[in-house]
Amino acid sequence: MTYIEGFIVPVPTANRETYRKHANEAWSIFEDFGTQRLVEAWGDDVQDGQVTDLKRAVQLKPEETVVFSWFEYADKAARDAANIKMREDPRMKEMGANMPFDAQRMIYGGFKVVDEQGEQGKMGYAEGMLAPISADRLDELGAFSAKSSALFIEYGATRVVEGIEDDVPEGKVTDFHRAVQKKEGEKVVFSWIEWPSKEVRDEAWPKIMADERMRASPMPWDMQRMTTGGFEPIVDTRVRQLETTD
Repeated sequence: MTYIEGFIVPVPTANRETYRKHANEAWSIFEDFGTQRLVEAWGDDVQDGQVTDLKRAVQLKPEETVVFSWFEYADKAARDAANIKMREDPRMKEMGANMPFDAQRMIYGGFKVVDEQGEQGKMGYAEGMLAPISADRLDELGAFSAKSSALFIEYGATRVVEGIEDDVPEGKVTDFHRAVQKKEGEKVVFSWIEWPSKEVRDEAWPKIMADERMRASPMPWDMQRMTTGGFEPIVDTRVRQLETTD
């Protein structure tokens, strides 16, 4: 997997089940287009930030919940071909007319994978992250991600994916650029960690932060504008694929 399409979505909390069903029904279309995996993860531990956060990224309302979502593709060409089909398929137009959320505040974009460690499995919890990074520090990003991802897996994570901005459009209301208050000469990082469960994640983080190897590797992005959150997967088509092959 070398390319991802990332989404942050504001969904009315009361529409959780409707949204889940909507995503499951849409998967049959996306799979036809060449999408390899769809994940929809419901906000569970999304904290308020001092400068930015995932709630502000989508101008979240009190009665809404943040969803962290992504598509996985074999490469950018597969993603681009899928997007063309999505624009042309009449089923997409019908689906677009009945979105269970405010599509104007959904943010999306394409990201090239710069580091991926671990294996896809039955994910029980996801940790999503956005951050701005100077374009001249991308080599540092790859080196840092390689070290930190290995550490996360050592402490119980099953997979870590780090993506860098490749095709991220400007939105009329919200977008990834504004989500991290991007400055000139910067790119957006879209990343996630897959955990077996929330309990494993909660037990791992104090150990990770106390590990000298983590403290010895300074993060290459602006920490004040980094946004993170914990999410409960409500749709993960990889689970369905694993169950089919079991």
